[in-house]
Amino acid sequence: MISRYTHPEMGRIWSDQHKYETWLAVEIAAAEVMAERGVIPAGAARDIRERGAFDARRIDEIESTVQHDVIAFTTVVAEHVGPSARWLHYGLTSSDVIDTALALQMREACDLILADLAALAGAIHVRAEEHRRTPVIGRTHGVHAEPTTFGLKLALWFAEVGRDIDRIERARRTIAVGKLSGAVGTFAHLDPAIEEAVCRRLGLEPDPVSSQVVQRDRHAELLAALAIAAASLEKFALEIRGLQQTEIGEVEEPFGRGQKGSSAMPHKRNPIGCEQITGLARLVRANAAAAFENVALWHERDISHSSVERVILPDSFIVLDHMLRRFTRIVRGMVVHPDRMLENLRRSRGVVFSGTVLLELAAKGLSRERAYEIVQRNAMRSFEERLEFKDLLLQDPHLRGVLSADEIERAFDLKLQLRNVDRVFDRVFQGVPVS
Repeated sequence: MISRYTHPEMGRIWSDQHKYETWLAVEIAAAEVMAERGVIPAGAARDIRERGAFDARRIDEIESTVQHDVIAFTTVVAEHVGPSARWLHYGLTSSDVIDTALALQMREACDLILADLAALAGAIHVRAEEHRRTPVIGRTHGVHAEPTTFGLKLALWFAEVGRDIDRIERARRTIAVGKLSGAVGTFAHLDPAIEEAVCRRLGLEPDPVSSQVVQRDRHAELLAALAIAAASLEKFALEIRGLQQTEIGEVEEPFGRGQKGSSAMPHKRNPIGCEQITGLARLVRANAAAAFENVALWHERDISHSSVERVILPDSFIVLDHMLRRFTRIVRGMVVHPDRMLENLRRSRGVVFSGTVLLELAAKGLSRERAYEIVQRNAMRSFEERLEFKDLLLQDPHLRGVLSADEIERAFDLKLQLRNVDRVFDRVFQGVPVS
């Protein structure tokens, strides 16, 4: 799914051309290390490094006959290398090359995703500071609960993106391993020291133990981390979609000049970007489920995972890259309506301050049950008769015998409700400069 939002480099990483480039990098590193240890002639390693090349179309042509991608690849490289090609792929099995090279591709792709996440975190931080003290009603079960600020909503997003970064960084380390242990992981044809040296040259860790393949729990961990990041984006996008509903109208994703929302209704401004992100998150989660299925292979290896990975790895990285870059643009251009937020906060006629009144009554000596009964009775009357909650409290003789008018007024002070917002911001953004 290459789109205008996808980083061009992400598409390049998962192209056949780059896949073969990484395969060749592994073959060259293996040849050079074996030459240094006297396993193959130094001249052969030099020929492989200097003459090793390929044409992707030629590989496809040969693969159509031999039905084996690595054999097709080594055949084409050998055509360029010449007589020294008898030392190409020496002592290796196909998965030694494929899995080690795949680690290089996944590591590159992780770096792009991590850069995307950092850009999103920066965009969220800017908007959070902008709306640190913008009051908005908090909703639980979709119903007015207590006041919060729009900045706090965004601070929540920022902290979650930080955890997404941590998860992908951990998964990046987990998958950054290579193996040259042979057909069943016994190093029957090459010494483990060669594997260690090749991996060091490629910037990877040697897998401490492998079968014919690097074990796929590593890849499942990575796909799970990508799926959680996609789920975070879905959560954020869903919030914007909810707040953009006509009846709420507090936030809108950007709507460009010349953009059209409906072929039939010219007035429409739909949250299509957020809806797309919500849908694509399902795809990444499904890919993670497929990665879990890839963990269990027959004995030392079968190829049931191979065909799946050719789809789920490129697709998950490309889709998540698209989602991150698009949502970052949405955050930067997001239209916020503070007046509408305040209007909606007041729409419930003050009942959202009921919790504070409850605590004030309890502090004055009433039992919690009695205090709850008094406050709830007035709140229900406010709902049913569309009367201001504070006015009802001021008129309630049972309550006025406990709280003064000034104490009731103070319970409705929005600044007191939000007095700890700065402390939360200090905890979330401590030491993080606004980009």
